[in-house]
Amino acid sequence: MRLTCPHCGARDLREFTYGGAVLDRPEGDWGPEWDAFIHLRDNPAGLSREWWYHEKGCSAWLVVERDTRTHEVVAVAEVSR
Repeated sequence: MRLTCPHCGARDLREFTYGGAVLDRPEGDWGPEWDAFIHLRDNPAGLSREWWYHEKGCSAWLVVERDTRTHEVVAVAEVSR
């Protein structure tokens, strides 16, 4: 699999570190929503939004949208600071 970094262009997956799924952080204090946020993860078959860190490149955090069944990358965007 290759990812296209907005700064460095197309690069091999070995230059990146997987950071997990992009999740919406719960509002408010501790409760069942926070428990699920911390401990439970989906394992989707299909489109997924994920964090990737360009560790051996420009050090940018990216949000990658890809199909987990085929590894087809649909979109790559740099995370705004």
